[in-house]
This record gives sequence, structure tokens and C-alpha cells, in this order.
Amino acid sequence: MTAAACGPVDGTVEVVDPGVPGERPARCVAVVGASEKVFAGHFPGFAIFPGVCVVEYVQRGALATMPEREPGGRWVLAAVESSRFLSPVYPGDELTSEYVWSRKDGGWRCRASAATGRGTAAQIRLRFENRDAR
Repeated sequence: MTAAACGPVDGTVEVVDPGVPGERPARCVAVVGASEKVFAGHFPGFAIFPGVCVVEYVQRGALATMPEREPGGRWVLAAVESSRFLSPVYPGDELTSEYVWSRKDGGWRCRASAATGRGTAAQIRLRFENRDAR
């Protein structure tokens, strides 16, 4: 399964393991292509993938791995509850993300980590709401 959307990144997220809530996290992979349009203006000559783009890839993976979606629901990102960036992401890196899901207050919360071959790049907490349920 591949998840694509309009946003600040050009690549796609591939679900490599949909996970099982309470047993094992979901897992996704995205390759950060050297042709990503954000690299043109983000430290030319020493390209570093912006943190907002890491969040975008994590959010796309979260939507692709969200457990137990109700039929007809329109789940949207309601909040980035926290984000902590721990190491840079460079052109050509494979960004692997893991997702731990929990239900709370009628919505979904997701604790995600994103890593490259050098280790953890970011830890992010997201909250999703069903806009059709309002």
C-alpha cells in the first residue's frame, strides 16, 4: 500500500507492516529523494531535510496505518501534540517510521518515531479527529 497526498514533499510512504494495536507498531518507509523540491532552498550546498517535511511523511504514514477506521469517516490531523528532532535527515536517506496507536476521546492518538540508518531522527505525537462525526 502506498499513501500520497498534496504537501511539501514529493515522495510517497510505503506501509511495510500495518501493525497490530497493543501488540506491535505499524511501520512505514519513505526514501527522501535528492530531487525533493525543499532542498533547493534549505541549506543549498549542504542539504538537510526540514523537520516539517519529516512530520509530513510521518503524518502520511499515520493516515495509511490508522487502525479501525469507521466507514464513511473523514479522519484528519487535528494536532501535532509534540515533535522532537534528534538528528538530521539528508538526501537519499531511507526514513523508517513506527506508529503506536491509542483511542482517546473519540479520536486517535499516535506516537511515532522516524529513523534513518544513523538512528532516530524524530519523535512525534499526532492527534486525529473524525470530522464527519462532529
